[in-house]
Amino acid sequence: MKLLGKRPRLWGSLLTVAALLAGAGGWVVYQNAYDLTEERVTVTGGKQPLQGVLARPAGGHGPYGLVVFVHGDGPTDATHDTFYRPLWEAMAKAGYATLSWDKPGVNNAPGNWLDQSIQDRADETLAAIRWARTRPGIDPNRIGLWGASQAGWVMPKAARQSPDVKFVIAVAPAVNWLRQGRYNLLAELAERHASPEETAAAVARSDRNLAALRAGSTFEQYRAAGGDVQGLTPERWAFNKRNHLSDATEDLAALRVPVQLILGGRDVNVDSDDTEAGYRRLITTPGLLHVLRFPDSTHDIVPKDVEDSELRSTFLAVAAPRSLFTPGYLDGMRNFLTSLDHPKG
Repeated sequence: MKLLGKRPRLWGSLLTVAALLAGAGGWVVYQNAYDLTEERVTVTGGKQPLQGVLARPAGGHGPYGLVVFVHGDGPTDATHDTFYRPLWEAMAKAGYATLSWDKPGVNNAPGNWLDQSIQDRADETLAAIRWARTRPGIDPNRIGLWGASQAGWVMPKAARQSPDVKFVIAVAPAVNWLRQGRYNLLAELAERHASPEETAAAVARSDRNLAALRAGSTFEQYRAAGGDVQGLTPERWAFNKRNHLSDATEDLAALRVPVQLILGGRDVNVDSDDTEAGYRRLITTPGLLHVLRFPDSTHDIVPKDVEDSELRSTFLAVAAPRSLFTPGYLDGMRNFLTSLDHPKG
């Protein structure tokens, strides 16, 4: 599962965008300056050290609440190629610091993220929280999690296992790994108007893949049996075999902290309707679940027409990165955090 799912296609049009912005250098610098103080840190106490970035509100002294960022799928660095910074700034406006790190193996960090299980990722997250509780200027009683996509299996597990997690912000998560995968397959086929024959063939390949995973086949066994290994490596196969039965149902049902669920109505990676129904069914304590939906947003909470335009998405990413996201997304998270510290009534 990807995060941020279908990342906006930013790099193919960089030369065109560079030409458009040649005379606007000062504006671009201004738009890419954030009201944050960032510190490179080494997070210790877990299986291996983590290379992180701790971002605090600029000009303040704390103590601040803290949002710990939990990546989705893929080899993600601490800033997610800078795309996290608009989110960090929105959270800083609510009086919260943020902590994120390079995934194991990314930017020469120790380890390999493909060697991790969902529980390993939860353990890593909880180790980061324990480390953060000792940092000056951080309020240990106001620490929560933000995560997208694959983090939807990590965060409920971590929150269930530690009283240090006080809230969760879940962006485009799924509940069941297998259902999510099938939805993603069919949604992408439908989006490109695949024929019935192409769809049937793709489903058959997926079923064969899942049968091999359930049987515990190695990558080599699956390939030798004629399995489709396009886009797969032995490491990715092992990661999928380790995690493909992930389901957040029990962990979600055990949550007793505020949860903000953020969904996009044009998400082809995750079935937003299925996710919302699951969260509403499982998180039953009154007042805990806060749902924010953006009907025309993709998996990344980016407007569909922006994501579909390589030139437009690249231009916004370079010239006005806050505007890349759907209006209301950044403010919605800031308002949620503010509400935790200043509840109504």
